[in-house]
Amino acid sequence: MFPDDSVQSIITPSLWWEETETKNLERGCLVYAFIPHVDQVPYTIKPVGRSQAERHDSAKLDIAPLRMKDRRKKEDLPVAAMTLHDSELWAAYRAKKRVCLVLGSAVPAVDNKLRFGMPKKSTAPTVIVAPYYGSDQDGTRAGYNPELVERIRHAEYPQFFWDKLPISGPKESILRLDHIQPVGTQSNSYELAKYKLSENAMELMDDLLKWLIWGGVPADSLILDYRKEIESTFG
Repeated sequence: MFPDDSVQSIITPSLWWEETETKNLERGCLVYAFIPHVDQVPYTIKPVGRSQAERHDSAKLDIAPLRMKDRRKKEDLPVAAMTLHDSELWAAYRAKKRVCLVLGSAVPAVDNKLRFGMPKKSTAPTVIVAPYYGSDQDGTRAGYNPELVERIRHAEYPQFFWDKLPISGPKESILRLDHIQPVGTQSNSYELAKYKLSENAMELMDDLLKWLIWGGVPADSLILDYRKEIESTFG
């Protein structure tokens, strides 16, 4: 399934992905989630008038780019479905349903007595994931430059990881470790894809995370042996 010049080749290929029937958000699991486009300019939504003067449940909206330098003020027009507190605003992002890799473990729930008087958002549990992007240039997506894909496959960049997912979709995918973000643990925030990384594969993924965050992999990491082999073969 994996070419000889891929990181996966240093682990038995059949043990890279495993099928799973788990119903829990476990490290290494593949999930589907709506992920915003990171590089986009977000928009802010402001109610500027009611569609009908006597109604408080509908309004005319003004949509404009959201910029940090713009001055903000609390909107005075009350709209039942768009209540805001001080210092808040409505932001809109383009998002896409993507396959993601669960990188964090499930967090323990906070005791009810410790949450008394606090809004739910203050302690709402999340899980950390990283999204995959299709690398194929097949006319339906921009994909990635083939030369860049090869260099990513050869583990030259800490923020990218090349992979072939065990589900329908692109033939090859790029995991963006620099796009790590939280996803809510409510059942309507994600869907399980019924596959997960093997234990050995997850250990290697942890080495990649250490490389991205701390600037290097452990001295005994298989990635170092892989890079030596790649450099001796490809220069």
